[in-house]
Amino acid sequence: MPFWKQFVLCIVVIMAGFAAWVYFVPGAGETMRNAGIPDNIVSMIAPKADETADAQQAQGQGGQDQGQGQSRRNGGGNGGGGGRNAATLVVTQAVVQGIVNDRLNAIGTGDAIRSVAVTPQATGTIREILIKSGDMVKQGQVLAKLDSEEQVIAQRQAQVALNSALEKSNLYHSIKSSVSRMDVFDSEIAEQNARLQLQAAELNLTRRNIVAPIDGIVGIVPVNIGDNVTTSTPIVTLDDRTEILVDYWVPERFANTVSVGQGVEATSVARPGKVFSGVLEAVDNRIDPASRTLRLRGRIDNRSDELRAGMSFSVSMKFAGDRYPAVNPLSVQWDAQGSFVWQVTDNKSHKVRVTVVQRNPDYVLVNADLDDGDQIVTQGLQRVRENGAVRVATDVASNDKVAAQ
Repeated sequence: MPFWKQFVLCIVVIMAGFAAWVYFVPGAGETMRNAGIPDNIVSMIAPKADETADAQQAQGQGGQDQGQGQSRRNGGGNGGGGGRNAATLVVTQAVVQGIVNDRLNAIGTGDAIRSVAVTPQATGTIREILIKSGDMVKQGQVLAKLDSEEQVIAQRQAQVALNSALEKSNLYHSIKSSVSRMDVFDSEIAEQNARLQLQAAELNLTRRNIVAPIDGIVGIVPVNIGDNVTTSTPIVTLDDRTEILVDYWVPERFANTVSVGQGVEATSVARPGKVFSGVLEAVDNRIDPASRTLRLRGRIDNRSDELRAGMSFSVSMKFAGDRYPAVNPLSVQWDAQGSFVWQVTDNKSHKVRVTVVQRNPDYVLVNADLDDGDQIVTQGLQRVRENGAVRVATDVASNDKVAAQ
C-alpha cells in the first residue's frame, strides 16, 4: 500500500477513536477544557456527547427502575433524571477543623540535676573508706580518709612555733621601755607568721579527709583501702537525682515555638506507661548546622526516686498548632491546574482550589477558602460540573422514605 494511503488511514482511525471517546465518555468536554481547547470548539462537541451519554445511562437506568425500586434509590441518581439538566446525585461531607504541628515527640537522655565526680585534694594512701554504694550522703560528710601522720606532725610543729612566738611577743610588750620598738614589731610579725603556718598545717591536715561537695547518692566506689591516689583519681560519683534533666533535639521549625517554662511530658523505657511531668529548663541559643535541630533541656521531678541518670526518655510537648480545613481524602481531585474539591452551595457545585498541607489516614488538611460545615462532594464526582445542579444523597433518601409512606 502506498505511503500516502497508510497516512490517510492512520488519520481516519485517530479521528474515529477521538470521536468515539468524545461521544461515549462522560466528562469529555470538561477534560478538553482543562487541556486548553477553546470553549467554542468544545461547545460544538461536548454537549452532544454528554447528552448522548446521559440518554444512554437514563435508558438503562429506567429499565432497572422498572424492575427494582430499591436499586433505583441506591445507585440510580447519577443519571436517572434522563436529561442534560437533571441534578447529579452526590454524597457530601462537612468540612471540619484539623490541627497540624500541635505535638512534638523526641528521644532524649536523662542526667541527674547535679552530679559530681569526687577526687582527693591531696596525694596519699587511702586509710579508711566510710561509705558504700547506694548511701545517701550530705554535703560536708567525710567519705574517705588518707594517711595523715606527716600532716599531724606539721600541725603540731606549727602549734609549738605559734606558742613560742606568742610568749616572745607578750614579753616584749611587757618590757617596751627596755627594748626597741623594732624588736616589738619583729615579735608581732613572728606571731602573725606562726599563726599563718598553723592555719596552713591545719588545712593540709583537713585535706586528708575526702568530703562530699553536695547532697547525693553514692555510686560504685572504684578504690580500696591501701590504694595510692592523686588529685585526679576519682574516688566516687555523687548524683543528686531529686530532679532529672533530659536533653533532646527538635526540628528547627520549633525554634520560635518553644520557650522556657513550657510543660514537658516524658516516659521511660524502664517504666512503660507511666508519664512523668516537668517543664522546659533551657533552650539552646543556636541551631545545629549538621542536623538542623535545636537542643532543649527538660527538668523532670523525681522525688519518688524512680528514675536514674542515663535513662532514655520519650519526650513530648503540646502546642496550639496550626489550624486548617480538613476534608475527606476521596474529595480531593486533580486537573491540569492542580488540586481542588467540589463544594455544594444551594444545590449547586463549585470548584474550590486547595493546597494539600498534610495527609492523614482519615482526612486531608488543606489550605483553602473553606469554613467549618461547608459541604464537600466525596462520591459521585465523575459527573459533577461547575455550577451544575446536584442532589445530596441524604435528601434523596428522605424523599424516597416519604414517597414510600
